[in-house]
Amino acid sequence: MKARTQTVPPDTSLTRTPLLGRRHFWQGMGLGFGALALESLLRTDSVLADESQAQLNGLPQFAPKARSVIWIFLRGGLSHLESFDPKPALDRYQGKSIPETPYSSVQDPEKLKKVRVVVVNDANGQQRNLIYPTQVGFKHYGQSGIPVSDWFPRIGQCVDDLAIIRSMWTTDDNHGAQVQFHSGRHMLDERVPTIGAWISYGLGSLNENLPKFITMGPRFFDRRDGHYLGPAYDAVPLQVNADVPLPFARPQAPMTDQEQSLSFRLANRLNRISKKYYPDDEKLEARIRSYELAYRMQMAVPETLSIEGESEATQKLYGLNQEPTHSFARQLLSARRLVERGVRFVQIMHGNGAAGEWDAHSGLKSNHASLAAQVDQPVAGLIQDLKCRGLLDETLVVFATEFGRTPGSQNADGRDHHPFGFSIWMAGGGIQGGQIHGATDELGFHAVENPHYVTDVHATLLHQLGLHERSLQVPAHKRLEIDFGSPIHQILKSS
Repeated sequence: MKARTQTVPPDTSLTRTPLLGRRHFWQGMGLGFGALALESLLRTDSVLADESQAQLNGLPQFAPKARSVIWIFLRGGLSHLESFDPKPALDRYQGKSIPETPYSSVQDPEKLKKVRVVVVNDANGQQRNLIYPTQVGFKHYGQSGIPVSDWFPRIGQCVDDLAIIRSMWTTDDNHGAQVQFHSGRHMLDERVPTIGAWISYGLGSLNENLPKFITMGPRFFDRRDGHYLGPAYDAVPLQVNADVPLPFARPQAPMTDQEQSLSFRLANRLNRISKKYYPDDEKLEARIRSYELAYRMQMAVPETLSIEGESEATQKLYGLNQEPTHSFARQLLSARRLVERGVRFVQIMHGNGAAGEWDAHSGLKSNHASLAAQVDQPVAGLIQDLKCRGLLDETLVVFATEFGRTPGSQNADGRDHHPFGFSIWMAGGGIQGGQIHGATDELGFHAVENPHYVTDVHATLLHQLGLHERSLQVPAHKRLEIDFGSPIHQILKSS
């Protein structure tokens, strides 16, 4: 450890105050930061992102096609078989076990050893994995004629803007796959930064008054993002449907703007006195700047999340005027307003509970129909609104889930977790819409054509943003090779 350099004995009345003591002091003055909240606000001005992390890393490496990402994630496991990957064979062979169909080879024994296989007893007491028929109809939409489930009719109307990837796969058969989809690593492995953290780390800020990385909606399992990058790259949580969307960035006690300005100036003065006598405290300058960011956020966040100025037509487009879409609609309209003002990565989680509401082990039809009614119109409204405003070309929209659902039944009317093949889609930001990429087999069991591990999605985002994942490594933290996905060039517009 370096020795502290002190040419003048410090005045202990000013400089020996511990950092924690200063935080408590400013809580009393009205700033209202908890320790973790303060750390999560270091991102814009931290020591790792002085002016632009892209400049520090020599990035971007090529011309970006997008500048922001809206990441929509359905927690629990959306059934690909009832959303974007229809399988007529499920209806032809319903009630039969997979070995009783012409497609018995899809049940690869080696792969099945790695996942729970749910079986039911037939009339003779023998256990069989019975094929469960499709629980919803499909219609063809747009000039591309792509089939989309009747549970997502409004998203279907946007299909010419979507690139649907039907060949995703992952390795976690439980809901820790949510962590894996965001980070590229199994939940039992070493935790590494999420895709939102990497983008926050790799790109400079577009708006000094707002964070680069925001999350909305329920999070369980791993609630951190930065990991070895540091807490400066964790997402800042917003609760747009709450009276106070950013509680840690508002004064605890009523203060005038002048009083608050004076308190920030005094805080900075005291911190800089400490900086003079403790030059080895590498985070102190970031803390000083974080106070300034906090003040700017108090001004900017309420205006950004105020949707009262949006036209009645826009609010209706998202479904703000009705239940059950109101809550999710407000989040997605807020997401548009955030990227419009320069936020790099907006993450929106849907589906409450530890596992996530989309986890339909039974009652799949009622479960998915109800939840789809909450998200269909708001998501379609987001796509249409971004397009009308000329923002879709520079905003990447991702619609994803941690895995799909089994072709076989569970609890008579549900489907189990299924990591071997499932669907997501992407739109905007240089994505070529109106196409299907990849395929699962006839029963929707395995990704058999152009299979993609989750980091291929990450690599596609980074590529479109003008970054490359291999350039985002931190010294002494070499990442696993599987973490380095490859951009899915087939879904990108030709330059």
